[in-house]
Amino acid sequence: MSNQDIEIAIALKGDASRIAELQEFIAEGSNTREVRKAFAVKLVYQGYLYQEIQTILNVSLGSISGWKKAYELQGIGGLRLNHKGRISYLTSEQKEEVLSWLQTKNCWELGELEYKLAFEYNVVYESKQSYYNLFNTAGINWKKTTKLNPKANPDAVAEKNRLIMVQLTI
Repeated sequence: MSNQDIEIAIALKGDASRIAELQEFIAEGSNTREVRKAFAVKLVYQGYLYQEIQTILNVSLGSISGWKKAYELQGIGGLRLNHKGRISYLTSEQKEEVLSWLQTKNCWELGELEYKLAFEYNVVYESKQSYYNLFNTAGINWKKTTKLNPKANPDAVAEKNRLIMVQLTI
């Protein structure tokens, strides 16, 4: 057996262990995007051409190369998604406090919630939707937080009611 044959045998043995590791990760199947990366790398080690993998998985050649390189440098950890999400402005404890506080009254205004968050927790959201989400989580419909329509004209309402009564008696 020549030195070249020995090197090929060692490489194939290494590929077999890598393929087994990748297959185990794929079988866990916790995240489809991570599984897709692992599957692409597994196909590389099984001898598929990059163009074939590109066609099978509908991914770019650069992605395949990057995933293989990440796997070789970091192992399975290199195939994991790096995005961890955005850190919440409120801790889970603070959020629970705010939700409990919101449930103490029947009627709320958005300004009250904004004021509380700004002065007690130093939190000011860029979007009103974040405040609405807190109302929603607390079981409060933010669209109906005031008891009265601020634009209501009592005289116009009384006149409308009178007209309705007149029409009913006719």
